[in-house]
Amino acid sequence: SVAAENKKGFLPVTDNKDGYSFLYPFGWQEVTIEGQDKVFKDVIEPLESVSVTVFPTNKQDIRDFGPPDQVAGTLIKKVLAPPSQKTKLIEAKEQDVDGKAYYTFEFVAQAPNFTRHALSTIVIGNGKLYTLTTGANERRWGKMKDKLQTIVESFKLANV
Repeated sequence: SVAAENKKGFLPVTDNKDGYSFLYPFGWQEVTIEGQDKVFKDVIEPLESVSVTVFPTNKQDIRDFGPPDQVAGTLIKKVLAPPSQKTKLIEAKEQDVDGKAYYTFEFVAQAPNFTRHALSTIVIGNGKLYTLTTGANERRWGKMKDKLQTIVESFKLANV
């Protein structure tokens, strides 16, 4: 949507090779992290970040993996949080964007010295499973929630 593309305080990023785009907050820096396709993070608050992973899949639709809460639960435990962290799924839902099913979910991951509150969206297209995850320290969740929601809602696939 045009509104998302011109949102104040956000910058667009487009990956034409893998076929996706999203917005991230102005001032976040791009960093390289092994196993992640793209990562941007806040320089002062390291838990405030957005990352995208892309995996090949032979599935055509995210619903082929199961319902949102089941898929979210598995991803959180196996991929999105280290095994040492205690995780809790808060909400998972399905939405349709341009004829594609996206699962979006909210969760917390508790480490010994901090709790990260996160939002993820997952979708299948171009023979790939895409996951975008963004989050913040729990103590800053109230302040960051709307920004993080904007990032998640801005994530779109393009055909490649």
